[in-house]
Amino acid sequence: MRITKREVIFSVVIVCLMLVFGIMISGKINDSLMNKYQEYNTALQINNDSSLFEYGMRTNIGNAFVYGELAAVDSVTYPEIGGEYASATKVTERYTKHTRTVTKTKTVNGKTQTYTEVETYWTWDEIDRDHVHVETITFLGKEFSYGTINHFPEHYIDTLDAGYHLRDVYYGSDILHEGTLYAVLADDTISETSFYCEKTIDETIEYLETEWQLVLFWIFWIILTGFAVYGFYYIDNRWLE
Repeated sequence: MRITKREVIFSVVIVCLMLVFGIMISGKINDSLMNKYQEYNTALQINNDSSLFEYGMRTNIGNAFVYGELAAVDSVTYPEIGGEYASATKVTERYTKHTRTVTKTKTVNGKTQTYTEVETYWTWDEIDRDHVHVETITFLGKEFSYGTINHFPEHYIDTLDAGYHLRDVYYGSDILHEGTLYAVLADDTISETSFYCEKTIDETIEYLETEWQLVLFWIFWIILTGFAVYGFYYIDNRWLE
């Protein structure tokens, strides 16, 4: 690839333009983050106080950080695995044969030859899925419908044989969690909830104010700028001559 002086000059222009647009976009992102930080800093903080939590919901207090215990009222499971879970999933998988065409090379009489070959491989493929969960959860002793607070992550439990080339893989979520809830308290309930497991209120606020969005944006923008410059060099630029 031959790079001319005019292409170098034009690529510098591209970088400058991308930098200007990047600063403008990052400024918008920063303004949005500042608004969120203002929202976090003015939110009510409730530390394991159920009466204040209920008062906040009853009086439409708005945004609040609330530290407390999140729990399932009852439990669910599958008889074959036992145990108690807030939710459980059974994934049925079949051991399936597949084929694929691969390209290989070999050396014959000092010459390298390329050829294709059909290769066989086996994988466990999902063919069915079943999911169960409790109907009611509690946070700081207040009952809510399951799903109001979306924090019951499932982890692997067990794998059981289900017949010829079949298996059932089980996942379940713990019944009890402690952490900080960020939510809108109004109309005697909560909405727009986010739960930060094993984090205090101060740790949650510190986590939310890390500005990782700006770092991620600039990484993406620098990579995009690099691709833009490379693409400019790659195309035919006779019009610059």
